[in-house]
Amino acid sequence: MPQILAEMMKKLLILCIALLSNASFGQVVINELDADTPSTDVKEFIELKSATPNFALDGYVVVFFNGSTNGLSNISYYAVDLDGLVTDGNGNILLGNLQVSPSPSFIIPQATIQNGPDAVAIYLGDATDFPLNTPATATNLVDALVYHIGGTTTATTLMTALGETVSYNENVNGLKDTQSIQRKADGTYEVKAPTPRANNDGTGIIYNGIATTFSATPPFTEGQSVTVTFTTDTNVTSDLNLSFTMNNGTFTSADFTGNTNVTITTGTNTVSTVIQFTDDLVNDGDETLMLTIGAVPAEYIILNNNITARVNDINFIVSPWGTPLNPTYGVVTSTAPAGYYSSLEGLSGAALKQAVQNIIANPGVHLHSYADIWEILRTADQNPLNSNQVWCMYIEQPMAKVDQQQGSSIVGKWNREHIFCQSRGGFTVAPGDSADGISVWNSTSASTTSDGVSDAHHIRAENGQENSSRNNKNYGPIASATVYAGPVGTQGSWRGDVARAVFYMAVRFNALNVVNGDPSEYMVDGVTPSGNIGDLATLLTWNTSDPRDDFEMNRNNYIYTWQVNRNPFIDYPNLADYIWGVHAGEPWSSTLGTNDVTDLKFMMYPNPANDKLTIAGIQGSAKAEVYSYTGQLVASQNFSDTTTMQLNLPSGIYFVKVISSTKITTQKLIIR
Repeated sequence: MPQILAEMMKKLLILCIALLSNASFGQVVINELDADTPSTDVKEFIELKSATPNFALDGYVVVFFNGSTNGLSNISYYAVDLDGLVTDGNGNILLGNLQVSPSPSFIIPQATIQNGPDAVAIYLGDATDFPLNTPATATNLVDALVYHIGGTTTATTLMTALGETVSYNENVNGLKDTQSIQRKADGTYEVKAPTPRANNDGTGIIYNGIATTFSATPPFTEGQSVTVTFTTDTNVTSDLNLSFTMNNGTFTSADFTGNTNVTITTGTNTVSTVIQFTDDLVNDGDETLMLTIGAVPAEYIILNNNITARVNDINFIVSPWGTPLNPTYGVVTSTAPAGYYSSLEGLSGAALKQAVQNIIANPGVHLHSYADIWEILRTADQNPLNSNQVWCMYIEQPMAKVDQQQGSSIVGKWNREHIFCQSRGGFTVAPGDSADGISVWNSTSASTTSDGVSDAHHIRAENGQENSSRNNKNYGPIASATVYAGPVGTQGSWRGDVARAVFYMAVRFNALNVVNGDPSEYMVDGVTPSGNIGDLATLLTWNTSDPRDDFEMNRNNYIYTWQVNRNPFIDYPNLADYIWGVHAGEPWSSTLGTNDVTDLKFMMYPNPANDKLTIAGIQGSAKAEVYSYTGQLVASQNFSDTTTMQLNLPSGIYFVKVISSTKITTQKLIIR
């Protein structure tokens, strides 16, 4: 009996929580929409209303959907994350263009809101849940408004997708440019003169809004001066004293000077103060300020409080080697101990592969926590041009270290990209995983595939959205639903790095393999990870067309200090050919395994080139191969000493590989 009673109480508690949650989630609605305004649509806005005043909108997102535009329908075109925004004493909050009066709490770029037939909806979630062209859905829907601007054209399929039965006509009175769609007390809508940031029925408090602006666009830099201006909607009738702070985390009052107490005097509506960011001549790293205005009189509302802005430290360190996009070679040398690879000499085939595994998965290898990877990446993937940034591999751009992803939002954040995908490898994060530093580790082995979750040799810093785009796809020269070929317009400086990381993982763990083709099935039975990733032929090509550089060697050296193992395919890139490629089955010697620019010097001109390329400075016979940036061989020529190649290639980025005896060097070529 007590057990039955306990179960009943548990179910009752769950039901109460659900009812309370639904009541909270349902209290935000679309109160007013002005989608079609005069001329170039510079006064568009949407107003939301909460059932209770001063309601925090964390966890909500507003999404705009196309009814039909250029053949596209029922898909999103813009989303606003409402985290950090709060409704006013009337329960209202205004989001709109810069020229909307009174001022909005969130600025929507002009001409963004489409005239219709379209829809706007409020959901539980984040803007990242609704990337461009996301289909309309009723899942997690809080409220929706479907609208049009005249005629009989309505977004009927949008209405169905959102569960709405009415599409409201903003032009019902023939005054679409000067009227808006407004919610009535009964939940239906009417069209009349706009009432932004005010109750639609004329009741409620008339607030004087306070907007904050900077004289310059962030990010700011140490040593810079910026003017902060506070502006009210209308002139104040008595002095308005404002006090604000900018402290946020490591950014403190020691990082700036200036007056943080200002007064908008009677009969005026603005005041400014100059803030000077301190250059302390020390590299403390980039920081983020948060400008927060303190309490204000009841007749005022703060429109855009808690404003964050980056302050970049100008005392960053520059390394003597280049980025993967502008690589250097030979500046950073391997820190592998003498004899580290001596056991490989003379081996071939399966024996060679096993000997490599014996080195990189030996009992002395350290397994660190997944949380420790953040600290490892902040150094291993540090941008050589700025020590306060990490280099994001796929997008070929740096991001500030302080933009490390902390929560669920990936927009503008960098995170940890597993080159050998977690879902394909079956990697798992241990319960209670936490960062415990370089001095704490567990043992690992070749048989424990799940340990790959925190093996830094295949984890890179990456832009969160691009990491999401890569998902669990294979690698290949042409993008598809199951193949990742990198962001459009990038130069592919990451391709060799990816190949060598995959080769490492395919040897390091028994259950992992790199295979030819496109193994689209990453689960063998819908549950068990297949352990396969492809395409091997593409990765072997990338290994030579994008040679290892100083950035990659420095990375290998640093990870060695943590894991006490190295990626042998960085130390000896040609080793991959002796395990999987053209030299498979042949005996290995370390004298065959280098691929350094310093090993083979030659001149290549002109670069950029048009239709001819001269290669000179080689002594004896050699071979030149030209690869596209996707790794396809597009031209080759055998020669002695000097040659001029006739090229008939489209403009773009190419790689020229020159092979002479056992030495190989690859250089980048631009065709105009």
